[in-house]
Amino acid sequence: MAPSAHPDTVLCDIHQRQRADGPAAILAIGVAYPTNCIHQDDFTDWYFRVTKSDHLTELKAKMKKICAKSGVKKRHFYHTEEMIGSHPEIIDRAAPSLGARQGIAAAAAHSLAAAAASRAIAAWGRPAAAVTHLVVCTNAGVHEPGADLRLAGLLGLPPAVRRTLLYLHGCSAGVAALRVAKDIAENNRGSRVLVACTQANILMFCAPENAHIDHLVAMALFGDGAGAVVVGADPAGPGGERPVFHMVSASQTTLPGTEHAVVMNLTESGFTSSRLSVEVPRLVQGSIERCLVGTLAPLGLRPDAGGDGGWNGLFWAVHPGGRAVLDTYEAALGLEPGKLAASRHVLREYGNMSGATVIFVLDEIRRRRQDGSSGKEEGKDCEWGLGSHVGARAGTHNGDCSVTHATGRRPG
Repeated sequence: MAPSAHPDTVLCDIHQRQRADGPAAILAIGVAYPTNCIHQDDFTDWYFRVTKSDHLTELKAKMKKICAKSGVKKRHFYHTEEMIGSHPEIIDRAAPSLGARQGIAAAAAHSLAAAAASRAIAAWGRPAAAVTHLVVCTNAGVHEPGADLRLAGLLGLPPAVRRTLLYLHGCSAGVAALRVAKDIAENNRGSRVLVACTQANILMFCAPENAHIDHLVAMALFGDGAGAVVVGADPAGPGGERPVFHMVSASQTTLPGTEHAVVMNLTESGFTSSRLSVEVPRLVQGSIERCLVGTLAPLGLRPDAGGDGGWNGLFWAVHPGGRAVLDTYEAALGLEPGKLAASRHVLREYGNMSGATVIFVLDEIRRRRQDGSSGKEEGKDCEWGLGSHVGARAGTHNGDCSVTHATGRRPG
């Protein structure tokens, strides 16, 4: 190979040919959740019965109050009463149970991710063989080969698919995976990235104890589910691709001094936690507007990018870490009632599914905008939107923000 042009010119030409011409876009969305459903009104009785803890009457009364204030109506779980009964070590904090938990969690992660990804591919309208990259995030199944290779096999993805596995990213996993997918799509012309986020809560399931009151919050909040999207730049008209949301920008800011706020440790008894969710609303209150302004500024945008309504001139895809978190978003940014309707709906119907939750929120926004059920207060007339998550990942708290543009006309 002996190009006649100057090497710098050749390198620039190669670099340019590898890059997409336009911004990445979410081309399709799919979600999945287990059929086992428990209503929040029934959860405390179920939980204390399954864990043989009905004698802890005061703790049970406290759990009922937590559930009543959670903003959750029902949740779906892969694990059942029969599964837990077959593994009594799961409800004994002193007994090693990681092997049993990982076996259940891996089965849940694989089946849910495959179901969500299959729905996303079907909505996309192209064959699985057209997927060039796979990004998987999960909290389940510490195995090698990993969940990414297992999912590729279940879906029949080509052997040359380029795989990335994000493990233990917590509630920020969904936005992290979308950020990675955006970078891949925009830097690899013609690529199509399948993202799958899956959550299985058997890893943190255990019996209630007075010494672990914070654990009751997790038991009242988290559910199982999986979300998947197909991401690509320069949608191909002849292939029938139609973008759902353009992915304009994605950023992350680490909040200093927050390593104590949420602590999760994987032990022989599964996940143990401390201070779970206790400080997140205060972190949102003190940092969210600064993070959002910092995301918009490099783009030449301001909070009034959506019009004179400021933050209310945008549509919102916020990770529903809990009802108090959503309330704090509204208070900190002066959001009108209804702006976070999609996030509240997902919290109410599914609970917090960790990284998969934000994909459920995006799918709910898509559904409401397409069928006309989105009200003006939610932002049905807004072209520009913000995605946001403030929460734990790798021992610190991050503010993850993204700028999206609803389809209809291309930005810029």
